[in-house]
Amino acid sequence: MVDAYEDPGTPDRRGGWAYLAWLVRCQPWRSLAGAVLASVWMVLLAVAPYLLSKAVDDGLEPGDTAALAGWTTALFVVGALNAWVSIMRHRTMTRVRMDAYLRTTKVVVGHTVRLGAALPGRMGTGEVVTIGVSDVHTIAGALTVVGPGVGSVVVYVFVAGLLLSVSPLLAAVVLLGMPVVAVLVGPLMSRLQGTESEYRERQGVLTARIGDLAGGLRVLNGFGGKELFADSFGRDSQRLRAQGYRVGSVTSWMQALGVGLPTLFLAVVTWLAARLAARGDMTVGELVSVYGYVAVLIGPVAFLVDMGYQLSRGVVAARRVVRLLRLEPDPGTGTGAGTGAADAPAEPSVLHDPASGVRVAPGRLTALVGARHAEVTAVVDRLGRYGPSDVTWGAVRLDAVPLDQVRARILVADNEADLFAGSLREVVGGRREPSPAEIAEAVRAAAADDIVQGLTEGLASPVTAQGRSLSGGQRQRVRLVRALLADAEVLLAVEPTSALDAHTEAAVARRLRTARAGRTTVVTTTSPLVLDQAETVHYLVDGKVAATGRHRDLLEREPGYRALVARDADGADQDAERDTRAVTGASPGAGTAAGTGAGTDADNDADADAEGAVR
Repeated sequence: MVDAYEDPGTPDRRGGWAYLAWLVRCQPWRSLAGAVLASVWMVLLAVAPYLLSKAVDDGLEPGDTAALAGWTTALFVVGALNAWVSIMRHRTMTRVRMDAYLRTTKVVVGHTVRLGAALPGRMGTGEVVTIGVSDVHTIAGALTVVGPGVGSVVVYVFVAGLLLSVSPLLAAVVLLGMPVVAVLVGPLMSRLQGTESEYRERQGVLTARIGDLAGGLRVLNGFGGKELFADSFGRDSQRLRAQGYRVGSVTSWMQALGVGLPTLFLAVVTWLAARLAARGDMTVGELVSVYGYVAVLIGPVAFLVDMGYQLSRGVVAARRVVRLLRLEPDPGTGTGAGTGAADAPAEPSVLHDPASGVRVAPGRLTALVGARHAEVTAVVDRLGRYGPSDVTWGAVRLDAVPLDQVRARILVADNEADLFAGSLREVVGGRREPSPAEIAEAVRAAAADDIVQGLTEGLASPVTAQGRSLSGGQRQRVRLVRALLADAEVLLAVEPTSALDAHTEAAVARRLRTARAGRTTVVTTTSPLVLDQAETVHYLVDGKVAATGRHRDLLEREPGYRALVARDADGADQDAERDTRAVTGASPGAGTAAGTGAGTDADNDADADAEGAVR
């Protein structure tokens, strides 16, 4: 089988059939051994009726005890040998299936890593999950045709040859039986591929919906959209069920034919053999052997029908895998792109995006402001090399620098980045194992003290996948803690405070500037509380820099900037007023869904920060 650390090879991406053939070519000797062992196993099954007929004709009927004992011994030896062959066949085919399963898994995982940030925009989450959970199993099962599938064809020809020595008529019936089966089952296989493909598509969509529902249930409850979403989910479920019934209808016919045709086949051949024996054209032993031959053929014929079903499903699953493998990373962003044409600057250097005119000076806190979130985020993607760009880093093009160097020194912290299940310490630590002092410093900088204090086991408390056990504001601060602990030379943070109240946001803005002092930090935001802390603000219109300066300067001389920021300023004033009432009257509510209660040091200055930022 493929080793966990072994290169799985380059898959054939021409189509589903080509991909299945590639899996066989990756293990030629094992596949050949499986075919040989399965053929021997089935042929020996057919030898047993022949030996039994000899025991009847040469020993039992004439009363020859020695001949009877000899043929009986031969029958016993063949049976024992076949038992061992059957064990080896099963072991070999299990290895064939496991190799296909693990190889496909490695290929899919490796390619998704290469696609990186480009994957969510190319393929839905539900489809990727379906490939990883279901399709790899289906593909592995389809490779069973390599062993017993080949063996079934071999034993079919072998039995036809044996019957030819008994009766040409019976041999002709057996040889003509397989084309009849193919004519009856073939159209069903084509129909199954179509219905199965549509079912897989609907299943992927519904799987994505389940993930969205689980991740946004609290939000849906908040604005009363749960029932609307439930109704939509119910309709999609009904459509998937109806499609499942259509798949089941075709499958049931194939399975019925797999059982019924061999039985009908047995009845026809046995009836013809009985008539030949009654006329004296066949001995009693030959009649017994014919019945045994046809009884043996029931298994291979049924198996061939089942293999048609398995191959149809396997091809559909392989096509989905190939569709994923055909996706290519955005130019200059995939693993292996930018392979050493130029080294990264030795010292912190200016990042310049010619497309927008944004220039990020090293060691400063820079803010990007724009009315359209997508335009501002596109600038960050280019600066972080998550999309094609002409960005320069110092004197070199960013896309000419090896990607591992870019990722090691430039970190894009998305406010919707995944949070993996584990303890809070593991979630914020990422790849590193930060010291308790480092964690405490980052927690304070992100105003996340109340989160740690509110959990029963502190940093050892478990956090569910995507942080669903936390509120929106808490998740955002946990992501910021993780980004700060990464300690990247350049931090590009997308809306790091958008889900926070005014008090917490003011504290985070002030502490973020202190925590990142001397290092390059870029934030996208329209919050006056954050902008007031920035050393440089780029105001973007239609994706290009329209003005650059300090926040308070831009408020005075840029009407568009002032109008844009004023929208958030009104919200910040309302939050500040509400939170002031909460502090002076009601309980502070640390750790609530809004993520309030960042600590008394934040509360003391938050109102002053909010008031001064919008003057």
